Amino acid sequence: MAEADPALARHAASVAPAAPARRPWGRWALMLIVPLALVAGALVYWQSLAGMVSTDNAYIKQDMVSVSAEVGGRIIDVMVADGSQVAAGDLLFRIDAEPFRLQIAEANAAIASAQANVIALSNAPELTGTDIEAARSDVAFAQARFERVRALREKGFSTKADYEAAEQAVVQAREAVQQAEDRQRAARARLATGAAVPGVNPQVAAAEAQRASAALSLRRTEVRSPAAGRIAQADRLQVGQQVVPNLPVLTLVRSASTYVEANFKETDLAEMAVGQRAEIRFDAYPDLVLKGRVASIGAGTGAEFSVLPAQNATGNWVKVTQRVPVRITLEGTSLRRLIAGLSSEVTVFTANNGQD
Repeated sequence: MAEADPALARHAASVAPAAPARRPWGRWALMLIVPLALVAGALVYWQSLAGMVSTDNAYIKQDMVSVSAEVGGRIIDVMVADGSQVAAGDLLFRIDAEPFRLQIAEANAAIASAQANVIALSNAPELTGTDIEAARSDVAFAQARFERVRALREKGFSTKADYEAAEQAVVQAREAVQQAEDRQRAARARLATGAAVPGVNPQVAAAEAQRASAALSLRRTEVRSPAAGRIAQADRLQVGQQVVPNLPVLTLVRSASTYVEANFKETDLAEMAVGQRAEIRFDAYPDLVLKGRVASIGAGTGAEFSVLPAQNATGNWVKVTQRVPVRITLEGTSLRRLIAGLSSEVTVFTANNGQD
């Protein structure tokens, strides 16, 4: 192709329309709009957070009861396992009751023996008074003989030995009366009853107490649920296992006592009060939102109730924002099973005192 004529090119350039000059206001507008949009978004977000405080340091809590047997023995029957749902009074497990039945039989034998002893004491000759009457008769006879010997002694017809023997016989007869009366009082004392169990012989009362104790132990061989809930940590609950009294063998989680313990920063408590509304979300159930109320605000921070509280009176002290436990009660019934220890997020509405 032939090269273009330079003259024609210069002519075309001279007649072509000039390009308009670029205006700088568009760039400046863009530079202003973006920061303004960010500020407006921040203001909207800040206003959305006004009147509420939130924390994700929250967990589901449920009251737990450590269940143990009050008597020792071998487990012969188990009715529950981990995860079992029980009602108050349901039988959990049973301990071998034969040793306690034998204790009841021994107590019954002791009662019978004590009752027979009471009958024997009631028929004792010491209580009839015959010994006392015989001893008093001997006193009268010895006294009469002594009077005769003394009269003969005064007339010179009796020796000093006879006089002293008659006098000694009177003393011995009187001592015999005293001894008979002492035996009668002792027999009555053996039949007496104390103020603690009036009208009942102490031996009989002791045997009856032993029987009542054995009967109580027999009833306690059946361990029942103290409340409604779910069974946990029942690993040692096995047939044939020896149970030690008062040593926990399982845990009962009381599902009716479910609540949330939220640990709020101390800086979030300025507007918080008991009774304010709350919303609870759960990590395990993202689609579940429950309503609640602030039930109580802790009397101390978590650090104060720890096993080893922090010692801040040191030279290298660093201020740390403390957490205060807040108890949130749930309103309504959850559609999902709530498990103790699950993580949750709690939002408390503090605006207008959190009222609906």
